[in-house]
Amino acid sequence: MKAHHRFALALTGALMLANLPAHAASLSERYDALRAEQPRLQLRDAAKTLNVSEAELLATGIGKTVTRLKEGENVPREIMRRALDLGTVLALTRNDNGVLERTGVATRLKPQEEIIGLDADKEKEREARLRNIAGGYLGGEIDLRFTFKNWKYAFAVVQPGKDGVVSRSLQFFDTHGNAAHKIYVKSDAGVPVFDKLVAEFRNPVQSAELNVAAMPARAAEKPDSAVDVKELQLAWNELSDVHQFNRLLSEFGVSREQAMRLAPAGAVQRITPLAVRQLLEESAKQKLDIMAFLGNESTIQIYSGKVSKVQEVGGWFNVLDPDFNLHLRDSAFNSGYVIKRAGVTSVEFFDKKGELVVSFFGVRERNKPQPQSWVDMTAALPRPDTVARR
Repeated sequence: MKAHHRFALALTGALMLANLPAHAASLSERYDALRAEQPRLQLRDAAKTLNVSEAELLATGIGKTVTRLKEGENVPREIMRRALDLGTVLALTRNDNGVLERTGVATRLKPQEEIIGLDADKEKEREARLRNIAGGYLGGEIDLRFTFKNWKYAFAVVQPGKDGVVSRSLQFFDTHGNAAHKIYVKSDAGVPVFDKLVAEFRNPVQSAELNVAAMPARAAEKPDSAVDVKELQLAWNELSDVHQFNRLLSEFGVSREQAMRLAPAGAVQRITPLAVRQLLEESAKQKLDIMAFLGNESTIQIYSGKVSKVQEVGGWFNVLDPDFNLHLRDSAFNSGYVIKRAGVTSVEFFDKKGELVVSFFGVRERNKPQPQSWVDMTAALPRPDTVARR
């Protein structure tokens, strides 16, 4: 499309938004006008443009393409438990600057696995983990970690897909209206299961009115001078499992990125934000098995395996494999770190707000050291000082 045509289209869309009568400018109408201007705009980005939450914008489709599902403390967990019957699905988890999509079948837990084999370090942790299990999703093709206390709204969405095939999905949101997790049905056998689930969990009140809470202000970091750095470093060096790291952050009251700054000597190496591209390109080239962790305050999704097709598309750096897609808006990345904890090397990238976007590990067998190829590859990632000297 020629530049002056694009400008005219954008101007027309802007005028449509501006000239809607005040009494008629409902959210639904403003969204329709915006879609006429930018038909490829994703729901999340449209919500930001219209200054509403994604859940509120999706709810404008209730009665047409969207069905509001029941709410309640245990409802999201029960819906996810029932979703295990859907068979092949696409599981989508995202945050502001990353999206992880995995197609596959979720693994079910055996009945005793919800008790046996859980982290028994503390009974409190064990009970918390039990509350966040939905009968499966631990390991396997669809590998998820839930924090159900942050889940609030649930919707079923049935609409024509880009390829003309009807898309059926379950979409979950937190109390602020931010996407927690989405599941798309990917098999004909899953359609009647989906329909039955929606009928069972259909909210008797199909209202688009949501009681969305405002996002709280980001808490300020504790001053470095108020942190017992020596004790933090000792505790870091005493970690026996990387899963203990979040407890360390809580114990010392520091943010994740602040801990990178205060880490013991040799435990953290800063790398450039765009090192994520080299990491994925080298992983593909060397055929390394990697783990990618991406999530939000409600859900973390994990991919384990090789990556193949990596490329930049539309301002995002992507993995575009048949059953695994990873989309990273690395222009929003501010920092990256190669981290050594409990004998394990990982790589983490943070955005300009200090939020963790994505982290990577090398796949290793239980009770065995991580592959040297992974350690060597991460050690070669570009550092800010090396880039500056070029």
